[in-house]
Amino acid sequence: MSDVVISGMGLLTPFGRGVDAYWRGLIENRTALAPARRFAVPAYRGEPVGEGAEFTPDGTPRKHAYAATATRDALREARLPKLPDGTLAILVGQAPTPFGGSPLDAEEREFLGPAADEVLAGADTVHLTHACASALFAIAFAHEALRTGSVPAVVVTGATALNHYEYASMDVVRAVDRAACRPFDTERGGISLGEGGGALVLETAVSARSRGLDPDLVVAGTGSRVAAGKSVASDETSVADCLREALDSAGTDRVDYVHAHATGTAQGDAAELRALEAVAAERSWSGVPVSSHKGAIGHLLHISGAPGVAAAAMTLRTSTAPPTPGLHTPERTTRLTLPTTALPLPRARFAAVNSFGFGGNNATVVLRQD
Repeated sequence: MSDVVISGMGLLTPFGRGVDAYWRGLIENRTALAPARRFAVPAYRGEPVGEGAEFTPDGTPRKHAYAATATRDALREARLPKLPDGTLAILVGQAPTPFGGSPLDAEEREFLGPAADEVLAGADTVHLTHACASALFAIAFAHEALRTGSVPAVVVTGATALNHYEYASMDVVRAVDRAACRPFDTERGGISLGEGGGALVLETAVSARSRGLDPDLVVAGTGSRVAAGKSVASDETSVADCLREALDSAGTDRVDYVHAHATGTAQGDAAELRALEAVAAERSWSGVPVSSHKGAIGHLLHISGAPGVAAAAMTLRTSTAPPTPGLHTPERTTRLTLPTTALPLPRARFAAVNSFGFGGNNATVVLRQD
């Protein structure tokens, strides 16, 4: 059976357009988090956020424009000017804009996601929501569909824009840090929200090579659990089980790098570290670097798995593990390393990506570089 590969990636973050701009920001240990220039809602009190490009010249809502732009870029990298018949599009995030009905006001248009025909016309479409783990659940869905031969290609796409509804929901549960978030730092105080879009093209290696591509990123394994033992993303048992499942699916005990979910909350980061340490002890890891992008661009909520995958992919491609921007005093670890500067990582071949969300939504993807 042919491997499932990622043949195209598109990304918009507060660092700008493209994976390269994002990677430069991460590897240089920079942060794009700052007080908002244009975002203003009652729940916002001046905390650092990760604002993206405005995308307003034609009145298109930012969320819709981010998703469409990321999708175009991913398809271009995959050399897919025309979608194969039967391509599946997986839109991740909140409910899509409804067909017909009453006109939406400006706040609603920034909260609701784009409809399928606004992003990827001509594909069969499903809409998938698993809180902040949505993008990785979508990759697991795509992986299974491609391995069974149900579809010729899958495009996973989505976006988030700073908006009244989601900001208020994070504020009311006291999740927002009043300073820029600092994942894995002993003084961390909560999350920072960001905005942007991401898209991934997945297909079999045979299909990609038929167009002259030389795909190097294999989706080697996936693990996903809906285990609502705890309503927040801090159930270490479920986190560890997801990682075990993904490793077993990939047929490896080895991981050279972990891109963590780590949002900067006290309980969530601690639970993830405990879970990683438990699996590290079982699988004989030593010094595996673990980092997060949230201190650089903020938490992109349901699409946050896309920058996670991009960071893991670039780690494998450049043999360099990124630091966690904002991390100054790391938590103590035993079998893991929490880098505060870029870390050379020669011969890296396997990377794991974690995403966890409210309601017990947990997912891990293991990438392999060939």
